[in-house]
Amino acid sequence: MEFGIGTYPTHDSMDPGALARLVEDRGHNTSLFFAEHSHVPAAAYTAGELPRRLGHMYDPFVALTAAVSATSRLRVGTGICLVAERDPISTAKQVASVDHLSGGRFEFGVGAGWLRESMINHGIDPRTRTRRMADHIGAMKAIWTHDIASYHGEFVHFDDIVAWPKPVQRPHPPILIGGDGPTVIDRVLEYGDGWMPNFARDNGSGEGLVRRIRELRARADRPIDVIVVSAPADPEVLALLEEAGCRRAVHWIPATGRAGIERSLDRWEEAVTTLTGEAEVVHRSTASTVREAAGPLPV
Repeated sequence: MEFGIGTYPTHDSMDPGALARLVEDRGHNTSLFFAEHSHVPAAAYTAGELPRRLGHMYDPFVALTAAVSATSRLRVGTGICLVAERDPISTAKQVASVDHLSGGRFEFGVGAGWLRESMINHGIDPRTRTRRMADHIGAMKAIWTHDIASYHGEFVHFDDIVAWPKPVQRPHPPILIGGDGPTVIDRVLEYGDGWMPNFARDNGSGEGLVRRIRELRARADRPIDVIVVSAPADPEVLALLEEAGCRRAVHWIPATGRAGIERSLDRWEEAVTTLTGEAEVVHRSTASTVREAAGPLPV
C-alpha cells in the first residue's frame, strides 16, 4: 500500500511550492492532494458552522502549478475538484496544463460537492449536481482524447473545438471519484478510474468502508483503485486498509505553518513505520538533503 498527503492550500498556511518540496524531500512522492472551495456563504461562515480554512483556499490548479514547479517526482492531485461548479472546457484545459507541465504527475480527484449555497451561487441546481458532474467529465474526456472534439450531453454542448495541450497521461489522468453517499459506487463504476472515500466519515472504525470496498470489487468489471483520504496516523487502521486492498492511504495535514506541518508528518511517518517496519532519516542543510534509509522507502 502507498502512503500520501492531502491538505487545504490556504493563503495563510505554508506556501504550496514550499510544502510540495518538503513533502517530496521527506519521501512522500505518491501524492499531495489539494482540496477546493471557491467560496463559502458568509452567514454560515461567520456563525462558526464551517471551518475557517474553507473560505481561505487558493484555487487548486494555481496551487498545483506551484507544487509541480517546485518538485520533480511528487505526484499531485485535486482532492477534490468540484467539477459541477466549473466550466468543463476551462477545467479540461487546466487539468491538461498541469499534467503537461508536470510531465504526467497529476491525478484528478472529483466530487459533486455538498455545500448547496455555493452551488446556487455558481448557478447550479443542487438537485442536478451528480448528473452535471458526469456530464462535465464526459465533455472533458472528449476534449482530452480528440484532436477535434465535440460533445452533446444533458448540460454541456459544443461542436468541433480544438483545445491543446493534451494530457501527458493517456488517455487522460486518473479520474478518482470522491464521495461516500449511497450511490457513489455507481458513479465510480460508470466513469471513474478509482474511488476516494473519506475515512473520517466512517465513524472511525473503518468497518463500513471495508464492506463498501468489497461491494465495489464484487461489482467491478475492471481494476479500480481505492485511495482513502483522511486516513488517521494509526497503524491499526492502516493495516485494516491494507488488508482491504486499498492502493493508497492519504493523511490530511493541517493548514498551518511549517512547524505544525512537520509535526503532523512526523506522526504519520511513525504510524507508517510501525506498519511497514521500514524507516527513513532525513538530514537537511542549506545545501542539500541527504537520506539515510534503514530499508526501502515506506512511500
